[in-house]
Amino acid sequence: MANQLPVKVVAVEERIWSGEAEMVVARTTEGEIGVLPGHSPLLGLLKEPSQVRVKLAGGEQLTYDVTGGFLSIDADGVTVLAESATPATPESR
Repeated sequence: MANQLPVKVVAVEERIWSGEAEMVVARTTEGEIGVLPGHSPLLGLLKEPSQVRVKLAGGEQLTYDVTGGFLSIDADGVTVLAESATPATPESR
């Protein structure tokens, strides 16, 4: 099994999703970033509005529409702290 990355997707009022993932892809104000296990620590401002994609083992992907917030990468994993985060609809992907 490939290395897994602890991930939390959190909105201001609630935890949206947490679990293990193979990769997280997010768009920051500096551009799109792909995060794999072992990534260097980073704090990025999420582009507004944008999407965060969480790629799970087995090829499944979770996509969230986010507004505002930050992407934090540290030794404990990845945290997406957004003003709002909702599961993306097929039309918005």
